[in-house]
Amino acid sequence: MYRIDRRFRKKPGRMMGGLGSGRLSGSGRGKVEDCRSINVNRLQKEGCLRPGWSGIWQWTANGERVAWINLRASADCVTLSYRVGIGGDEWQDVNEAVRIVRVPCRFGGSRSYFICPGIVNGVGCGRRVAKLYVASTYFLCGRCYRLAYASQREDRYDRASRRANKIRMRLGGEPGIGEAIPSRPKGMHRRTYKRLQSAVINAEILAEEGLVMLLGRMQRSDCRNERRSCARSRKEFWT
Repeated sequence: MYRIDRRFRKKPGRMMGGLGSGRLSGSGRGKVEDCRSINVNRLQKEGCLRPGWSGIWQWTANGERVAWINLRASADCVTLSYRVGIGGDEWQDVNEAVRIVRVPCRFGGSRSYFICPGIVNGVGCGRRVAKLYVASTYFLCGRCYRLAYASQREDRYDRASRRANKIRMRLGGEPGIGEAIPSRPKGMHRRTYKRLQSAVINAEILAEEGLVMLLGRMQRSDCRNERRSCARSRKEFWT
């Protein structure tokens, strides 16, 4: 089992560098999208969970390798070996053993899961999960690291904008309010296209309302700061 540093549980973004890279969100919780992860289903598909298998698992960006770990599989465990640097400290070697369980499927075969090795507040996690994330030193489940999805921090206006962009791309266009709504794709029913077209327009109207409200708040904040600055200047002048 692996303990999570108390400081990290509060401020994930303080732990930086190497495999433990992450960014601090406005709510103090790390984001799933900012963490590297391993997916048991993908490892199973690639044959990396066969007993006796060993090799390298890597992450790439723009076709270049940016991080990697060594894996060694046994019958009911996979051992992860890697180096990690956190908060500017020296790089340290980590060997983490993660248990694997295989649950029989209803129509034959089995499905593999990781058993999260984390300990939070003295209590072992032991959750059965398909993904483990590295936001600090060890690969643990999202609950142990208190991770959240970026979409969980969206308000109704952000969600409307994302919904409109998703429909635009479904129609074969580019995201963005400034872009023209794509023409009806070949093979799409006219009624379906009209429904999607209306959904884009309505979602973008809502998103623009949110933008106007945001700009209004920023303007009011600037006015308040300007009034405070003027008041301080007058006070300093008369004193």
